[in-house]
Amino acid sequence: MDGMMGHAGMAATAIRYLRSVGAPTTAAPPAAHARATAARPPLRAVRDDERAPLDPAEFRSVLGHFASGVTIITAPGEAGPAGFACQSFASLSLDPPLVAFMVARTSTTWPRLAQAGVFCVNILGAEQGDLCRAFAVSGADKFAGVRHTPAPATGSPRLADVPAWIDCTIHAVHTGGDHHIVTGRVEALGTDPTAAPQGPLLFHRGTFGRFTQ
Repeated sequence: MDGMMGHAGMAATAIRYLRSVGAPTTAAPPAAHARATAARPPLRAVRDDERAPLDPAEFRSVLGHFASGVTIITAPGEAGPAGFACQSFASLSLDPPLVAFMVARTSTTWPRLAQAGVFCVNILGAEQGDLCRAFAVSGADKFAGVRHTPAPATGSPRLADVPAWIDCTIHAVHTGGDHHIVTGRVEALGTDPTAAPQGPLLFHRGTFGRFTQ
C-alpha cells in the first residue's frame, strides 16, 4: 500500500515538472487515432433546453437513500463561535491529509467560517440527534448551553462528548452548483471511545438512525 502511494506521488511530481517545462505528459497518438480525434466535433456546454427534466423533490428523495454520518462544523470568531450541522463530509486525501465538506452558497454561517480560515469537524454519536438539530437551525444561539473547548491547532470549538474530532485549516474552496466544496488540511485530530458507546449518528431518508451489528 505504501509503495503504491509512493509511486503515485512520484508520478504526480513528474507530471507537474513536465507540464512546467512544456513537455508532453502523454505519448503522441498514432496517426489513425490522431485522425479520429480530429474528426470529433468540438465540445460545448449543454444548453438549458437540452437538459433532462429533473424534479428537485425526486432528486432529494433518491439521493436520500444514501446513508451518511453526521457532523457539526465549527469555527472561532470575534463575535463568538460559529457552527452548522453537516452530513456532506468526507475524507479526501492521506498525503497531504485533507478532508472535505459541502455547504450551501446561501448559508449565513459559511462566511464566518471562511473569515476564520479554520474549522473543526465534530463527528456525532448516536445519542446526539438533539445537538445536531440545534445546529441545523438558522438565527439562533447554537452554542447556548453547549460545552466546548478550543481545538489544539486552530482554537475552533471542539464540542464535548463527541466520539471524534478533526481540526483543520481551510485548504481550498471550489464552486459546485449551489454549494461550495471546502477542503481542509488536517492539523490535529482525536477520538474519545467512551463518548459514543451506542455508535455513530446516521442520517437516512430524512431521519436519524443508528448502526447495529
